[in-house]
Amino acid sequence: MTAQNSTPARPDPTTPPPDSPLVLGAMTFGTRIDEETSFALLDRFVERGGTWIDTADCYAFWLDPAGRGGASERVIGRWLAARPGMRDRVRIATKVGAEPLWAGSWPEHRSGLSRRAIHDAFAGSLARLGIESVDLLWLHQEDRTVPIEESVDAMAELAADGRVRRVGASNHPAWRVERARAHALATGAMPIDALQLSATALRPRPGTQPEGNVHPFGVLGAEQVDLAREERLEVWAYSPLLGGAYDDPAKPIDPVFDHPGTERRLAALDEVARRTGARRGQVVLAHLVSQGIRPILGGSRPYQLEEALDGVSLVLDEEAREILDAAL
Repeated sequence: MTAQNSTPARPDPTTPPPDSPLVLGAMTFGTRIDEETSFALLDRFVERGGTWIDTADCYAFWLDPAGRGGASERVIGRWLAARPGMRDRVRIATKVGAEPLWAGSWPEHRSGLSRRAIHDAFAGSLARLGIESVDLLWLHQEDRTVPIEESVDAMAELAADGRVRRVGASNHPAWRVERARAHALATGAMPIDALQLSATALRPRPGTQPEGNVHPFGVLGAEQVDLAREERLEVWAYSPLLGGAYDDPAKPIDPVFDHPGTERRLAALDEVARRTGARRGQVVLAHLVSQGIRPILGGSRPYQLEEALDGVSLVLDEEAREILDAAL
């Protein structure tokens, strides 16, 4: 099925779906992915029980001829406007803090996480999305030019009047998240209850970053896992499928994963894939879900969405989980 030769039926907004663990990443909606295809992906996602849609005010400035973000939020806004009642059926997550101040200024000059920057950026997001509130607002990447307490207070102001229902931190070190949570709890504000980082079955070599991950604290590590477990924080994982490299021979695995542990992990994925009849990437998604992690799919084609939705629905038996846990 493609957006060019098939018109999917629109989902019925009156029927609430189950809460799928998969998150639909809308990073390249309106840039690499045209609006027709974006609408088709959104429709199919909801038809199959998807609820969470993840975007950001800066998406995708690096692909936009003007060098600015906002295209993704505008596409989602037009989709919501074209689907009456859909806002009650989906949950919208967006991010602030990483939009370039002018074309070509990122990363040296970006909007950041001051009180004024957060309020201004969020107002722009609501206008582009055409909605009055979001279900989750992320601090996109840390900003050490601003005390984290100032960012927490700004988010608290947005939450106090109902415009933000939850607060999360993306690409932040664990200690900054905990400092933010301590301040929020001490002042009666809404604390961060979700983390978003890059996570998959493979582990990069120490001191390296996977391709496309430009954030110093963007890879899920032991400290964030420990914090999430102790404080019962939700974890979202971006780039879980390594851009399709698990299953597409034409897409080599990033050299940062070239070490002895990778061979062991891939062998475990292959064994479970044979046992379940699933693809290797689907096993990765199923294992993340079994750990309580929400994978984010950033695929651009309908078949990728279908495979990912099947993957998060895959139930791993005890033996499969033991194989994966021992290797991963």
